[in-house]
Amino acid sequence: MAEQNNTGTRTPWLILGGIGVFAVLGLCIVVFMAGVFLLNSDSDRKQTAGVSENQPAPTLVVTPAAVPAPASVVVASGEADYETLVLENIYQKVNPSVVNVDVLAFVSSGLDIPVPNPDDTNPPDTFPQLDPQDLLPQGQGSGFIWDNEGHIVTNAHVVEGADQVQIGFSDGTVTVAEVLGIDLDSDLAVLEIDPDGYELAPVALGNVDDVRVGMRVAAIGNPFGFQGTLTSGIVSAIGRSIPALTNFSIPEAIQTDAAINPGNSGGPLLNERGEVIGVNAQIRSTERANSGVGFAIPVSIVKRVIPALIAEGSYEHSYIGISGMTFSPICADDLGLPKTIRGAYVIEVFSNTPAARGGIRGGSEESGTHLVGICPDTRGGDLITAIDNQPVKQFDDILIYLERYTSPGDKVVLTVLRDGKEVAIEIELAARPQRVGR
Repeated sequence: MAEQNNTGTRTPWLILGGIGVFAVLGLCIVVFMAGVFLLNSDSDRKQTAGVSENQPAPTLVVTPAAVPAPASVVVASGEADYETLVLENIYQKVNPSVVNVDVLAFVSSGLDIPVPNPDDTNPPDTFPQLDPQDLLPQGQGSGFIWDNEGHIVTNAHVVEGADQVQIGFSDGTVTVAEVLGIDLDSDLAVLEIDPDGYELAPVALGNVDDVRVGMRVAAIGNPFGFQGTLTSGIVSAIGRSIPALTNFSIPEAIQTDAAINPGNSGGPLLNERGEVIGVNAQIRSTERANSGVGFAIPVSIVKRVIPALIAEGSYEHSYIGISGMTFSPICADDLGLPKTIRGAYVIEVFSNTPAARGGIRGGSEESGTHLVGICPDTRGGDLITAIDNQPVKQFDDILIYLERYTSPGDKVVLTVLRDGKEVAIEIELAARPQRVGR
């Protein structure tokens, strides 16, 4: 039995071995025939391509795969990139609308002119010989053409106190302008020239509601007297309040990092379409030069003030007669207000004002706050939560609403939180006084 088992075990392996040999031989034949076929095909291709069998075959060079380069803007030969094209288009469209504003004053106006000092032991050789009626440069700024009737917009602080204003156009022509109207509260002014013979190109106006932080902007003006200078940047912030030439503030100002320097005042701040979204007015710098923080008066105010200055020579701003601050939840306990509410807290109501006549309440008792500078020091004042059903979340919301939508004599409804209850109070607005009175 053992022998049969051994024989029975060897026989299957012999059979399988024979089958394997025939399989290997078959595979070799198939490979050989495939090689002959490929050689013949390659020869045919070489002859078809014009390469002789006797010629050496081209050397095949294998190189490693290239590392992908960083993505970049592809520009066709002779063309500029997108940002360049935008700025070029803005400049070509708007530069003819921007003017240089030179302000002159008579010597008798109080200009600081050196005069001989009898006690000077080493006086200069000459002193200016000036007639009291001589005009001397007093300042310089920018402006832009408003319409075809010869009206030009600039800043009030550029032309305030001017005895003569000279206008320089982008084509090199000049003229003299009259100051038609000034509004110190918005720092805007309108000049008027005789348009006869001049090619005027009025600007297009944009919409302040389309202005967003981060959007590209450009400024055209005459910084340091260099006429027709273009600078660019972005909108750094919106809704700023900047000081006016009076005791009031200009709300909804646009902050930009586009270079704004002395001489840019009164020039336009422009969006990508070349529309005016603001009038460049202020910079924040200890050196009186650009530091990346410039401010423009919003076009929403420009649209209201300029037509009035053209028609009337002045503009009246709406006035309520309160002082206050944005309510912060940290002040809730000191003021006896809920932490979840938002609004503008009334600190003081000025006497003989619309707010006083309407019954608005200011703080009347010590709040005992330990957060001086953060929370009001008086409690009991109204918390304004809406104006004409428009939510008020910060104090500037009231100023913005008044500037955008109201005029003296209009009536508005203030929603206030008083003693834990919501109260609606109607106020008839007055014209803003020259100074805040108490």
